[in-house]
Amino acid sequence: MGAGKPKWSTNSMIAGAGGGLVASIATCPLDVVKTKLQAQRAVPGQQGYQGVLDTVKTILRNNGFRGLYRGLGPTILGYLPTWAIYFAVYDGIKSTFGEPPLGSTQHTSHVYPAAQVKGYQPVIRQHPWGLHIFSAMAAGATSTICTNPLWVIKTRFMTQRPDELRYRHTLDAAWTIYRTEGIRAFYRGLVPSLLGILHVAVQFPLYEQLKLLAQGDSDQPLSSHVILGCSALSKMTASIATYPHEVVRTRLQTQKQLLVSSDGMVQRPYKRGIVYTTKKLIHFEGWTALYKGLSINLIRTVPNSAVTMLTYELLMRHLSSRTS
Repeated sequence: MGAGKPKWSTNSMIAGAGGGLVASIATCPLDVVKTKLQAQRAVPGQQGYQGVLDTVKTILRNNGFRGLYRGLGPTILGYLPTWAIYFAVYDGIKSTFGEPPLGSTQHTSHVYPAAQVKGYQPVIRQHPWGLHIFSAMAAGATSTICTNPLWVIKTRFMTQRPDELRYRHTLDAAWTIYRTEGIRAFYRGLVPSLLGILHVAVQFPLYEQLKLLAQGDSDQPLSSHVILGCSALSKMTASIATYPHEVVRTRLQTQKQLLVSSDGMVQRPYKRGIVYTTKKLIHFEGWTALYKGLSINLIRTVPNSAVTMLTYELLMRHLSSRTS
């Protein structure tokens, strides 16, 4: 296995970046609408968006069709490294324990080689569910920590109001956030984002098991529609189970804790963490606010995940066939 690891890591990064690129472009409008719904707050005396259709109408009226692709630049910059890092770590850990990467043509029976001459096998080698959960959580944590600043910028872009200072482009947004709010602003929402590894801890092991059930005893690669079906079902299950953390994360990322006031006086940043934000959200908006935007999220994330996984697996098959 030692000689094969660099090959799988490179292939996984390329295929992951390709999957992220295709999916981010295809589903950006749905991502904009979902983020708008998550970020809206209940303000006394002020009418907010009423739902998905009203949100779309408001975006088109204020910003035109281009408004549906606001934040596409940082979204692409976010998805490419996110999925490249994620799949490289995920497949790297799996291959270390003797299981081929996603999308490879190798068939696994989950009988892993012994780690030592005496035949001792770590428990994780004997339990594929445990291996998949550990790989998914480690990959999720790594990619989240590395790319959180890009997602903060993307969220700010998508939730800009017509009456506030506009970011001209990604670099301008990064510099403005850094200059007015400090470096810590780029890691706002990191804790609920890390809680999001529970999402992939549900999605990827379930995806692997659904693929095994669909594969059966056949040695033929799974067809595209089977991969799409397995990905859609696993993503939908994980999204419903772990959605509230996304709403809390969006609220934290859109908080603007300015270091310098309008009159030039330095201000002391106030701290509003995950517990405070969650309690305030529930108190003023009710428990249902934790699932605000769920419908559009499912409409966005299910096809997004399906496109990502299908693109990834097809690219992995192609790359592995060229490098085998």
